[in-house]
Amino acid sequence: MLIVKELKLELKEKSDPKAVTGESRFFKEKIKHYGIKTSEVGNISKKYYQKVKLLEKKEIFDLCEKLFSSGYMEESFIASDWTYRIRNKFTAPDFNYFQRWVDKYIDNWAKCDTFCNHTIGSFIEKYPKYIKNLKSWAKSKNLWVRRASAVSLIVPARKGLFLDEVFEICDILLLDREDMVQKGYGWLLKVSSDKHLSEVFDYVMKNKINMPRTSLRYAIEKMPAELKKKAMKK
Repeated sequence: MLIVKELKLELKEKSDPKAVTGESRFFKEKIKHYGIKTSEVGNISKKYYQKVKLLEKKEIFDLCEKLFSSGYMEESFIASDWTYRIRNKFTAPDFNYFQRWVDKYIDNWAKCDTFCNHTIGSFIEKYPKYIKNLKSWAKSKNLWVRRASAVSLIVPARKGLFLDEVFEICDILLLDREDMVQKGYGWLLKVSSDKHLSEVFDYVMKNKINMPRTSLRYAIEKMPAELKKKAMKK
């Protein structure tokens, strides 16, 4: 764990109190962070990954768990980056790690999206049968787990994958009262529309009476003007 101690020390040294105060305005929740720019966090992550990349996968996962457990935003970003970097080594049982991390450590939209978009998205592409687990997440009492169920499919959906499953998850989340969940599945519909415009438009039109306005606006954001107009018409 010496690597983690070194990493934490560098993060503390580069902490910016003014940025800590400023960035907090983007979150409803109280967050722990050092106030370091995302680009700089990326540089630090890359630097320390060079020191751990030859470790066994489990050892890297254990380091990531240590980073996630601190609660600091930047450390969660680094853990997310390291897990994504070893995506070619993923095996099916690794989902147990990912599910635990989502359950225990994801407590705001930035942590959720950074980890789920890439790490879990890559895992799902490799092991599609685990989409059934995402459907279970969509029924969780934890709003961040529910958001995770949608945003974990963002990257695959950009490739046109899993459209039926996208709609199934959106069906489960359709009436969710939390705006972060509404934005999450609205975002998923939006990226799905890149490859499946007519199908997503039809889905929106079928559900727009019940769909929260927030989700609706996200879903149609990239659609042609005439389709947006139809979707927004009461």
